[in-house]
Amino acid sequence: MIVVYYLIGSLFVLLGFGCLILVVAQLPGTWVMLVLATLFHLAGDFWILPEVSGASSAWGWWAIAIATGLAILGEVIEFAAGAMGAKVGGGSKRSAWGAIIGGFIGAIAGSLALPIVGTLAGAVLGCFMGALVGEMSGQNASSAKDSVKPAIGATIGRVLGTTCKVLIGVLVWVVLSVGLLAT
Repeated sequence: MIVVYYLIGSLFVLLGFGCLILVVAQLPGTWVMLVLATLFHLAGDFWILPEVSGASSAWGWWAIAIATGLAILGEVIEFAAGAMGAKVGGGSKRSAWGAIIGGFIGAIAGSLALPIVGTLAGAVLGCFMGALVGEMSGQNASSAKDSVKPAIGATIGRVLGTTCKVLIGVLVWVVLSVGLLAT
């Protein structure tokens, strides 16, 4: 049964790598990877290798817990980065919220237009447009010229946030792959 365990573990490593491609495409690849890891770990504990000592089983749960914490951190960074970029660019709270909402709407619209590539492009463009509209609306609306700098800041923040989320996704993949296969 140990051979089956490592075969399924190798399959998890390959599927986990595929999940990283989903993260790049702005899809919930990290969360899919966590679900797969949990199912793999449960199968290992109760079906494939029930006789394995409790120490290796505990390490797998620790790996899943650490990976979950990292995944949450990645989500927070990605969502906050566009808003922080707008603020660094001199934007108002309205432009920061516009960047968050615009990035979300842009990712959905981009996914519908052109899956994977459109998702990323839509999120970046939506972040820019959302920050621009947010800065140009409201009581203390700025001119279009003055609104471009916060919108560019929001866009750069979104790109950096997405990059951080992808890097955290790679770390999650490594933690889960090592943690689940360490028997």
